[in-house]
Amino acid sequence: MTPSPGVLDDTAMPSQPTKELQTFPNPASDRDYEIAFDCPEFTCLCPLTGQPDFARFKITYVPDQSCIELKSLKLYLWAYRNEGAFHEKVTNTIADDIIKAIQPRKLTVVGDWFVRGGIGTIVTVTHEKK
Repeated sequence: MTPSPGVLDDTAMPSQPTKELQTFPNPASDRDYEIAFDCPEFTCLCPLTGQPDFARFKITYVPDQSCIELKSLKLYLWAYRNEGAFHEKVTNTIADDIIKAIQPRKLTVVGDWFVRGGIGTIVTVTHEKK
């Protein structure tokens, strides 16, 4: 099957939440440049109370050979909606999954968790390829 114009390949893009991140080749792998995603609608469940937790995630990376496909990132983040997770754990897991998927030259994941019980939490994970 020949891909439609503008389509990277004929692999079907999922339409339901999934923990699989899709990637595509970095079109400028010979230089460093930064890609930043602002994800203001993250939700998961508190593992202790089952109540919803809300966060804004800011993901910034310098790609190496691959980049993250935007819709797959959205579906990946949606996959946490019904999952219990501590703020620290989920922020680190997101960073680990991105590192596994694209091996970026640099990565910063900031989870800015909304106030709960009068306390806001910000978890920052950084990674630099050695």
